[in-house]
Amino acid sequence: MFSKLVSLHSRQSGWNALVGRGHVRLISSKTVRIGCASGFWGDTSTSSEQLVEKGNIDYLVSDYLSEITMSLLTGAKRKNSEMGYAPDFVHHAIGPCLKTIKEKGVKVISNAGGTNPKACAAMLMDVAKKQGQDLKVAVVLGDDMMPKFTQKQLNSSIRELGTNQPLPKSVMSMNAYFGALPIKEALDLGADVVVTGRCVDSALVLAPLMHTFGWCHTDYDKLAAGSLAGHLLECGAQSTGGIFTDWMNVPDWENIGFPIAECKEDGDFIVTKPESTGGMVTPATVAEQLVYEIGDPAAYILPDVVCDFTNVKLTETSKDQVLVQGVRGLPPTDSFKVCATYLDGFRTTAVFSVAGKRAIAKGHRTASSIINRVRGIFSRLGMADFRQVNIQAVGDESGFGENRRAYGIDGEGPRETVVWMAVEHGDKKALEIFSREIAAAGTGMAPGLCGIVGGRPKVSPVLKLYSFLYPKAHQPAEVIFNDKSLEVDHVVPENAFNSQNQATPPNSTDTLESGNCSFVLEDLAYTRSGDKGNNANIGVVARHPIYMPYLRKHLTAANVEEYFKHLFEKNAEKPLVERFELPGINGFNFLLKNCLGGGGVASLRMDPQGKALGQMLLDFKLTNMPNILVSK
Repeated sequence: MFSKLVSLHSRQSGWNALVGRGHVRLISSKTVRIGCASGFWGDTSTSSEQLVEKGNIDYLVSDYLSEITMSLLTGAKRKNSEMGYAPDFVHHAIGPCLKTIKEKGVKVISNAGGTNPKACAAMLMDVAKKQGQDLKVAVVLGDDMMPKFTQKQLNSSIRELGTNQPLPKSVMSMNAYFGALPIKEALDLGADVVVTGRCVDSALVLAPLMHTFGWCHTDYDKLAAGSLAGHLLECGAQSTGGIFTDWMNVPDWENIGFPIAECKEDGDFIVTKPESTGGMVTPATVAEQLVYEIGDPAAYILPDVVCDFTNVKLTETSKDQVLVQGVRGLPPTDSFKVCATYLDGFRTTAVFSVAGKRAIAKGHRTASSIINRVRGIFSRLGMADFRQVNIQAVGDESGFGENRRAYGIDGEGPRETVVWMAVEHGDKKALEIFSREIAAAGTGMAPGLCGIVGGRPKVSPVLKLYSFLYPKAHQPAEVIFNDKSLEVDHVVPENAFNSQNQATPPNSTDTLESGNCSFVLEDLAYTRSGDKGNNANIGVVARHPIYMPYLRKHLTAANVEEYFKHLFEKNAEKPLVERFELPGINGFNFLLKNCLGGGGVASLRMDPQGKALGQMLLDFKLTNMPNILVSK
């Protein structure tokens, strides 16, 4: 049912000439404009109005889900069966501008349904009814695999990706990552709004392109292009100057523009933002987002297609407009990735500030003393020790490991800090004891302890992540629209992708001169980092093509592993770091395995998602270099 070759709202203003790097290229202006208003649950509520009022968009999409968010929504639904979705989507993002959305004919797609899409859709329709708006809402279901688990229909041979561990018995949620096809079917049926549960973020953008242009499930290059458009939009303002390496050059954060993809039927698209908004769109800001949270860029696996990003080209066509071309697609796999959460003990976090000379030393001694006191209580009560303890003080640079530096006068360090204490235990009562012992430090330990953030810390269950593969043929989607249900079978290609068949790229044989100059990575490159479960990735994009061979020589996987060796577990299986190259954007992607202390809500670290790792790598030193700096 690949219907509707052209959307009623597509632009039809002829042909435009776009100037690229040394050439002029004609592209059709029959385009679809898609704006993304949310990169996560908690993003600004101003973005939807901005895109609807100023963006001249056909579709408004919003991404609310991550592994951490799914854990939170799972807990919310356990407490209240009517919850489990992101209420911000209804009350703050769509509700206030629903009248304008209807007047302009903008279609809305979001995965804000989380673990309860039907409740999310019902709440949105109730808001629309109160405003006197006729809203046609479709719901995509089927990603929830808990019925299979409770009915013991899952094969006992299921094993976790990476660790090969069997499925735990204490599973609380289990969701397959669906693709674009069910959303596309909902649009084909005439929905104004499509609310989904778990799906890959990029599917929110790919689906309307399949619907509008009639792309077939075997148009792999086009599907890959639409997926890349989704990947660049899915994190909101991250592609329009948000968290950009050169943050000091990005104007007007408070009014930052949210991204728009202006997409053509042949797959080429332009990344831009509404006029008169803050932020900026350049090849560098787009390239940073391209390398965000990916693994092998030659095989970025999605449910609808496997993408090859290695030869993507980014061309600045005018101010705040970047043309994206060159992505290639391969047949998808025959399986879905499934993410489950399971209960595994309890955790709590205490945060307090310390002021005065030698603040970091005082903070660490205070935290260690609290831990030792509580351990003494555990011993007297016959309780087990903590499973994990993590103590960090802002300014101690513990995240840098051996690369840390001591700041302050006479080596005493800063005169104020914030201490982070996170602990895990199998017994909730043990952590309640810990929680009661924090405040006593204010009168019986270091001077200058001047505030416990949030008061006595609360104890919460630890929901850990478990990922595995499951055959697409065994988990169809369901689209509910106008009180009718449509089952949607997922496409299973005959020639499904197999990573074992991927060719290994040849090693470079660059011969480079040496010299007496030294640089830090920030001089030569941009970086962006993020997480996938317990793995992290760091994308590195050269500021100029001339730097690429030197980065290739000095910034090896082994050197990055050495730089971050304090993050990995002892005796972890090698290789700990893999490096992949993206010659199209003059970049590299580094995949750091099992480096986040469990990742997400399972990690006790201040940075459980590796968001700061790219910033830390900017201080990596490249020595014995010739003077290769190019004026900016």
